[in-house]
Amino acid sequence: MIYVTVVEDDSVIREELAEFINDAEGYKCVGDYSNCEAMLMELENNSPDVMLMDIDLPGMSGIEGIKKVKELNSNIDIVMLTVHEEAELVFKALKAGACGYLDKSAPEEKIIEAVKEVNEGGAPMTSRIARLVVSSLQTVKEESPLSKRELEVLNSLCDGATYKEIGDKLFISVGTVRHHIKNIYEKLHVHSKAEAVAKALKDKLV
Repeated sequence: MIYVTVVEDDSVIREELAEFINDAEGYKCVGDYSNCEAMLMELENNSPDVMLMDIDLPGMSGIEGIKKVKELNSNIDIVMLTVHEEAELVFKALKAGACGYLDKSAPEEKIIEAVKEVNEGGAPMTSRIARLVVSSLQTVKEESPLSKRELEVLNSLCDGATYKEIGDKLFISVGTVRHHIKNIYEKLHVHSKAEAVAKALKDKLV
């Protein structure tokens, strides 16, 4: 049995979601809420496997709600269910900890499939959202602020290479490697190797 919670301020949509989740074999809606505050108050005693959450909610936004849920129970998988398809909102939701992103026009079957997929470790997205993500990532890559040499250094960092190993590979001194890494930090607005690697992977810079 997969236990699901719905957070949606539109009462009609919320009730429809809860109803067809309960009607689906192997699924149970254990809570439906109109806002994050009410959901969070009951989360400790009513934790689902998967949460369907809207972004536009009264009071606390869905994105802030994701962060709070993850702080309280990192095992809950969250799928954003919304009408928004702006790249910035998609990435904010995914960065906050959402595992999937579906628009509200998705048919019931698709939503049930998404709940199952995310529960099994997947990251469901409707085709329109997936295309938006791919397009945005490609745009970011094309507009990389890093030079060719800085990208080579960053790529080696992502592979786990030490400064000396990077220097040996690129035939430059450790001091030059440090200089390139300092420039990388400044251009990517990060302050550590871990942040640089995370941003490189997220923005498909390497």
